Amino acid sequence: MIKKIAVSYSGKDSTLALHKLLKEQSDQYEVATLLATITKEYGRTSMHGVREELLDAQAESLGLPLHKVYMPKDCTCEEYSKLMEETCLKLKEQGITAVAFGDTQLADVKAHREKMLAKVGMEGIFPIWGMGSTKVVEEIISLGYKAAIVCLDMSKLDESFAGRVLDEGFLQSLPSDVDPCGENGEYHTFVFDGPLFKHPIAYELGEKKIVDDTKTGKPRFCFIDIVQIRN
Repeated sequence: MIKKIAVSYSGKDSTLALHKLLKEQSDQYEVATLLATITKEYGRTSMHGVREELLDAQAESLGLPLHKVYMPKDCTCEEYSKLMEETCLKLKEQGITAVAFGDTQLADVKAHREKMLAKVGMEGIFPIWGMGSTKVVEEIISLGYKAAIVCLDMSKLDESFAGRVLDEGFLQSLPSDVDPCGENGEYHTFVFDGPLFKHPIAYELGEKKIVDDTKTGKPRFCFIDIVQIRN
């Protein structure tokens, strides 16, 4: 029996997970919708800071419905868990029995997701779990997906990496202590083209924004705005 599922969607890793589900596991799963979190006050995706309209453009190009979860800024763990639980219950009403994620190696994150889903009688699916960072990012590139670096941790990467496209040159220029896939939060991406996309999403780079570390008060994170170019 084919399971009806949602796919938690953000950047390159979740795009590869979606690719696996649609191209290699379509006999097991039906992707009913993408699932994404948006910071309500900013109209941007959580963590990545991508504009909501760009998320809409991704879903349109991928040809999939999009279920948005609006989170308040400075969302607490309790608020997040409650909102996600409510969301999962709504998805269950649509016959969706599982949520897929692009996680690869953080066992505590995987366990948390599975525990959260189990509370509402749903399952977690992890199509690229255990692949390894180098293999994941190399497969993303070799398949032809295009992704721009939209957010980075300046304690790990220089802000000049912001806005660069993920390719072999990018990988070769990474410092040796940076995970190739950014698994430790070194960088996040916006995917704008690839095999699953009906058409590329045209964009231009906007302003950079430096955000301080809440603990030290020192500059820590660099975001670069991605602005859609409309025909």
